[in-house]
Amino acid sequence: MKAIFEKLLNNIPDYKVFLTPDELDQSSRDLAARYPDVVSLSTIGQTKEGKDLLCLKIVQGSKNALMFGCPHPNEPIGTMMLEYFTQALAEQADLRAEFDYTWYVVKAWDRDGLERNQGWLKGPFTTYNYSKHFFRPAGHQQVEWTFPIHYKDLNFDKPLPETRAMMELIDKIQPDFIYSLHNAGFGGAYWYLTHQLPEARYEALRQAADRVKVPLHLGEPEMPYLQPLSPAIYPNLSISKDYDYLEKYGATNIGEKINVGDSSAAYASKYGSFTLLAELPYFFDPRIMDQSPTDMSRKDAILYQVDQSEKANAYIRSILDATAGLSRDDSQYRMALIAFSKDDYNESTRKMVEEAEYQRPATEAELLDSVHLSPFYKSLSYGMATRMCQEALEEWQAKAAKLEAGHLAGQAEAEAEQVQAAVRKLTDLVASCAAAHAELDKENVGALHYSVVPIHDLVSIQLESGLIVLDALKNGEAKPLDA
Repeated sequence: MKAIFEKLLNNIPDYKVFLTPDELDQSSRDLAARYPDVVSLSTIGQTKEGKDLLCLKIVQGSKNALMFGCPHPNEPIGTMMLEYFTQALAEQADLRAEFDYTWYVVKAWDRDGLERNQGWLKGPFTTYNYSKHFFRPAGHQQVEWTFPIHYKDLNFDKPLPETRAMMELIDKIQPDFIYSLHNAGFGGAYWYLTHQLPEARYEALRQAADRVKVPLHLGEPEMPYLQPLSPAIYPNLSISKDYDYLEKYGATNIGEKINVGDSSAAYASKYGSFTLLAELPYFFDPRIMDQSPTDMSRKDAILYQVDQSEKANAYIRSILDATAGLSRDDSQYRMALIAFSKDDYNESTRKMVEEAEYQRPATEAELLDSVHLSPFYKSLSYGMATRMCQEALEEWQAKAAKLEAGHLAGQAEAEAEQVQAAVRKLTDLVASCAAAHAELDKENVGALHYSVVPIHDLVSIQLESGLIVLDALKNGEAKPLDA
């Protein structure tokens, strides 16, 4: 490794907590004020809720690099990597000179969503606290998955304000390199790329995780159709690939089922941009790397996961039914739960696992993914169900308070009773949802032997991964995946 990279990695602060959106914005303003000759700060757009979307620009190079944190709002590891890397770029002329780039950095792309995750950003870092305060919007409300796409009978052209701002920035700078800073909740490290690299670079990515003793994710892929380029290295996801998977296994009305747009990587492909994604866990169980065979077939493990997912989704839908007319249709929590409680991919998955490759014994890693991690990811919806009910309860309580204060004069007695009935029902639902969430975490998630990954180590992997790919690009090593 180059000495300049080694020095950069060795100086990563020992971060203990994540920064809030306001803290990130203030840090960016301070950086631009301290280094006005190389750093500037601009507003590239507004969020859905009217907040400024800030972008740092660090000069000067003939090529453009775009990096953004929080493409999903529950994924703030990248915000801390960018917090450190932008400061290092501003301070170190030799680092800027190492690569011939002008850097464009949006620390928190889904700023509004990050606000809704603030309850866990400062800890404690447990699966329960994380899932209790977790928020992730429905697909059609995700800044990363609302780029326009027209593919077969899928036609999506409803970019969010944040997505529109990123589209305009991409069109303006036509980036050579994009770093989309994601992270998973549980598992191990893995990567997505839009271009091929030599096997030695893939091994270097894996070594970046090993350097700080973070395991690789060697269980089931994020989407069932993905085939790795190399262990823990995958070709980039795309909505067109999702479509083709559903079509292959007989799904109908696919355009309606998907109901989202494409990604920043797909949008930037017209400029030949190399996009890198690094997926990292907050929590991990060492079994995620265990390749030894188990007594359960891979098919049966996946079907178990599908069955358990359908049961959890049925519970979430029962809460949605119980709160119909009580929770606002435009509630971010409600829209998310509707999207995340669908079983649209399950029929295709049940057909897929009849193929020969799924009849072999599942590895310990695959079993962990299918059988043990599914309750963790479903616990996130249970936490959001509680928050949806709490949000609705507070709104109905506010209406009740106005009635009691006489601010809603002329209200019929029956209507006042309707308000009180809504408050009583929602109070009960908050309690029952919270209890179901706590039980799921204790009985299922609690069975995991998990550890919490230090923020420093996660920042190190993301930073080193970016440096590895940038060095490969500098040496002309990248090739299109279809080459």
